[in-house]
Amino acid sequence: MATEYEDIRYETGEGVATITIDRPEVKNAFTERTITELNSAIDRFREDDGVYVGILTGAEDGFCAGADVSTMPDWVESGREAYGEFLSEVQDVVTGLRNSPKPTIAAVSGPAIGAGCDFALACDLRVVGTDAVLREGFVRIGLVPADGGGWLLPRLIGEAKAREYLLTGRDITPEDAVELGLAMETAEDDLAAARDVAAELLELPARAVQRTNQLIDPEQSFETYGEKAIEYQWECVNDPEHEEAVAAFRDRRSPSYDRDYS
Repeated sequence: MATEYEDIRYETGEGVATITIDRPEVKNAFTERTITELNSAIDRFREDDGVYVGILTGAEDGFCAGADVSTMPDWVESGREAYGEFLSEVQDVVTGLRNSPKPTIAAVSGPAIGAGCDFALACDLRVVGTDAVLREGFVRIGLVPADGGGWLLPRLIGEAKAREYLLTGRDITPEDAVELGLAMETAEDDLAAARDVAAELLELPARAVQRTNQLIDPEQSFETYGEKAIEYQWECVNDPEHEEAVAAFRDRRSPSYDRDYS
């Protein structure tokens, strides 16, 4: 099923939502409207009971080249309040992806620059195409990574390496991304590879996947982790998909989950 937007495509099928930034003529650089639509689509994905995995990608040979500066107002003239409101909406994209219990996968082909890089980093998993490039290039144009990169990248690859990329604006190549553990793999067809990962996740009990995703938080104390783990484990113990997974293991067969997919 597809839902109409102007700057993106939102499609669901077999339990997977695919959100595609669809402005290939500018390497999927975003406008203010694009950000509004992305936030709407991410909310839709999170609320859809028939969707269990999300894929974020870009049309044709790009992921997202950051802001389309040709469409942006003069922010100095607009003032700090207006600029702050816009940046908050861009950050909402990162927050919506980052806080989703349902796992998200970035399928990155071509450039993921600036905020576009941050959108990829905000996903739970990443697959990169052979021509992909991730770049936190804000310093090159006299800006800071206000969209989330300065918070996300150190947590994903460590502070020292993150400083290297953030302070120099150097490219993260596909090979670098895999070596750093930032990407699962490189693939000629990154979207197809991301769909394969989504299919792998769909074979697992959904509640266990989502609660595990929520448990992964490097900022929390072990005591907080332990309290959450007890609560989530009790939910999983009472989940029919846990019962089916155990029965399938016992019977040496593949599990069959009773789900209605969007």
